[in-house]
Amino acid sequence: MRRRLVALGAALLVGSLLPAPASAQENGDRPQGATLRVGLQQQIDSLNPFLGYTLAATDIFRAIYPTLTTYSTNDFGVEPELAERWESTPDKLTWTFHIRPGVTWSDGQPVTARDAAYTYNRMMTDPAAATANGNFVENFDQVSAPDDSTLVIRTKTPQATMLAIDAPIVPEHVWSKVADVENFANDQMPVVGSGPYVLTGYRPEQDVTLTANPNFWRGAPKVTEVQFTQFKNSDAAVQALRKGDLDVVQKLTPAQFDALAGEADIKQVKGQGRRFYEMILNSGATNSENQPIGSGHPALEDLRVRQAIDLAIDRKALVDRVLGGYGQVGGGYLPPIFGDYHWTPPQPRGFDPAAANRKLDEAGYTRGPDGIRRTPQGEPLNFDFVLHGDEAADSQVGEFVKRWLADLGINVELQPVSDNQLNDRTTAGDFDMVISGWSANPDPDYVLRLQTCGARPTPDGNGTPDTLQCDPAYDDLYGKQLAEFDPAKRVDLVKQLQSRFYDQATGLVLYYANSLEAYRTDRYNGFTMQPAAEGVITGQQGYWGYYGAEPTEEAVNGSGGTDYTAVAWGLGGLVVVIVLVGVVVVVRRRATADDRE
Repeated sequence: MRRRLVALGAALLVGSLLPAPASAQENGDRPQGATLRVGLQQQIDSLNPFLGYTLAATDIFRAIYPTLTTYSTNDFGVEPELAERWESTPDKLTWTFHIRPGVTWSDGQPVTARDAAYTYNRMMTDPAAATANGNFVENFDQVSAPDDSTLVIRTKTPQATMLAIDAPIVPEHVWSKVADVENFANDQMPVVGSGPYVLTGYRPEQDVTLTANPNFWRGAPKVTEVQFTQFKNSDAAVQALRKGDLDVVQKLTPAQFDALAGEADIKQVKGQGRRFYEMILNSGATNSENQPIGSGHPALEDLRVRQAIDLAIDRKALVDRVLGGYGQVGGGYLPPIFGDYHWTPPQPRGFDPAAANRKLDEAGYTRGPDGIRRTPQGEPLNFDFVLHGDEAADSQVGEFVKRWLADLGINVELQPVSDNQLNDRTTAGDFDMVISGWSANPDPDYVLRLQTCGARPTPDGNGTPDTLQCDPAYDDLYGKQLAEFDPAKRVDLVKQLQSRFYDQATGLVLYYANSLEAYRTDRYNGFTMQPAAEGVITGQQGYWGYYGAEPTEEAVNGSGGTDYTAVAWGLGGLVVVIVLVGVVVVVRRRATADDRE
């Protein structure tokens, strides 16, 4: 203990001698006009659009990079974006997209079809560039730009997701100079984009700044600047909202949401969430070469054990006691907000501890003298459960699951870690049980693909897997839905996929939480919600919430509130020490884990 204290004291001394960054000193550099201040409570895994895939990162990418199409604010219908129109050949193998004229990058260069062709070809030929969105181009055979306004994509087989290619398009004249995508941080400001905002500032673990793009093709935003301020927990963000130092707070807990009811100048927003909350069971993780990876307990390779665990979980209790009723019981893989694709198990396993115990007894997992069950080989059922350390919901769910599995004779050790550590351990298969969750898109292909054999990590650690399952029956159904253009038939195939995934019990969807937000009505009259009914402000499938924000006179002319960065620097450089330590950890992790998130 003494050695740790001495090291910490030395680090604090060094941190206190470091100067504040220029952006924290030169307040006069801030643009004049309304600043939308958003509380951010998730780590940004990467500012590199080829690598970043957390909700915090993709929310930023959608505001700064173009995509071929986007989704409407009303009902998630497909709308033109960079591509103003398109057509396909009768066999659905060749798609021609006509690029909108007059669109420019933030450095003044024109946005052309060649930028899109470069982006997709880079993803097709560079494994690192395919990290976040490689699923969109896996089936591409050839991509070309015969001229600046025409993009032609030929696929190997018909692909029903051609109007849902959600990968950010990057400027060729910038990224063609980047030899090593995997180790390119993309943190030199400003970042060249063509969306409604330009990324102009980033301080790890502190804040992200977007500045309005005056040349955005839809017209300049009414908000001059969007600033995302990092908070370690939602309590601090809520207090900043109450004081008027934030304009929007997301990811509220039910208690915080209820406590804001009736407060002056604050409006609550309860929307349907796009996210499912899931508990992954390590069913025997392997990589893309079928090589075993990770540290999963062998008992979890037994389907009977996984199904017994599912029978021991009271989802209704989680919705009532963790979500305060703000959510729905989990079952199918896709949330209820996507009504056509949402599936509910016709015969759900339900909460039945007696049946769970019988299943384990019949499978030969008997209790030892200490009450803990053992495999037929005598290994005790001691499982680690990896959780997000800064998520109150994870902590509560962990305690419930630990108690319920103890009743089955299974010992659970809760292991709260940082967001990035959890993602690293998931990709490496270094867990028995782990919390996961994804925000689904209007087209379900992206999240469905996460459960295929092809989504498993490569031997060097690249990839964006979820449960790491490899089930040929699931893969066969996945391929069929990808090639099906009849909407009704595709919906049926997607529901069959969810049924198969449910039967395998590798990922237990516990619930779908409502999105709980709040904003300052004295600074903003309203926001463009998505969808129109029960919609949300942040984490949209597009940039509408930030682009459509309507500032009040107070937002335009009022004071900026507390400078949280200055406060942090006034604490003797503690934040800097944390960031520096974080950098050391990140560098070490990148050196050993190939920069996977």
